[in-house]
Amino acid sequence: MVFSEAFLLALMIIFSVPYVIWRLLKLEQFAPLAIVQIIGGVLLGPGVLGVLFPVWHAMVFNAQVLVALNGIASWAVMIFVFLAGVELDISQAWNNRRETGLTAALALAVPFIFGALVGIGLLLQSSAWMGPHGKPMQLVLGVGMACAVTALPILVLLLERLGILRQPLGQRVLRYASLDDIAIWAVLAAILLDWNRLERQVLFFIALVPVTFAYRRLMQRIAEDDRWFVALIWVAACGFAADWAGLHFMVGAFLAGVVTDRSWFTLERLDQFRTMLLVAVMPVFFLSTGLRTQWDMGGIWVWGAAFAMLAAAVGGKLLGVQLAGRLLNWRKDEAFVIGWLLQTKALIMIIFANILLDREIIAPSLFTALLLMAVLSTLLTTPMVRRKLSKLEA
Repeated sequence: MVFSEAFLLALMIIFSVPYVIWRLLKLEQFAPLAIVQIIGGVLLGPGVLGVLFPVWHAMVFNAQVLVALNGIASWAVMIFVFLAGVELDISQAWNNRRETGLTAALALAVPFIFGALVGIGLLLQSSAWMGPHGKPMQLVLGVGMACAVTALPILVLLLERLGILRQPLGQRVLRYASLDDIAIWAVLAAILLDWNRLERQVLFFIALVPVTFAYRRLMQRIAEDDRWFVALIWVAACGFAADWAGLHFMVGAFLAGVVTDRSWFTLERLDQFRTMLLVAVMPVFFLSTGLRTQWDMGGIWVWGAAFAMLAAAVGGKLLGVQLAGRLLNWRKDEAFVIGWLLQTKALIMIIFANILLDREIIAPSLFTALLLMAVLSTLLTTPMVRRKLSKLEA
């Protein structure tokens, strides 16, 4: 099969199979389409379909096709991370800094500690969980942060589906998640800190200040139609600079979004752009992520690690938010709903795990376990929140 045929066949599978399953089984009330696409990628990967139909799998998902899919996926997720940075509203967090800071800190710190303990346990069990270029501290920090992170873009979709996105409760949850979203990129930068490239990294952050000032001045003076083109150039430039400095192009894409004001774009066009991104190109990222799963440690060990991290992530997030609720005199049901919403993993954690895998800090088997944990945590969110939300609203 020639490259173009294999590539188009892969795209047909990527866009059709998960969507048909999602619609036929009426899963929209339980999980976003992205979760079904990730699960589809796992099933289409070398550990499942590659074992059942090795010849057909090697023919369709060959090396050339995977390189092309990964290129599309990288650009798609860079733009998505950029939009996540744009959506951050630090002013609202500052106006409610005591409540937001306390809740975000406890919601991040407790699951991070639990996750770090799981990471230490995995290292004690076997060093095979660590990649060839990884160090024990990097793995521990990575697992801890993976258990602590909240997936802001997927959280927005869930809040919208639950009908509370524009309500006070939904806006509070977004404020807490926004601070945690900043924290994960800061920790990622620390994990990727390369002493051999320290000069480049320092130069990157120093140069970012005047260049950002010039970018903001330019964006304020041009029309909105031109701002979209300039913004995309800005994302690519920041991603290139961050990758050159040894951080990662995703770190650059997020910083590019953080310094971009949401007010420069109309909300309607931002929503349309995000929807187009989710429909047209993000499925390639979700499926290509699933295709990277491997079961080198064995299925039992991978599933065991996934459930251990899931317990740390969910239990730690609920405990942290409950502590914040007690200190801030929340109702019990309120803390329960907020805790479950904030433990949603999905997209941001998967991007985080992809970066750790790309830099060979974690092994493919640990990446698979992290992916399973992210999917399970997101699947649990909607049914658990719906159970308490009607009572809380009453």
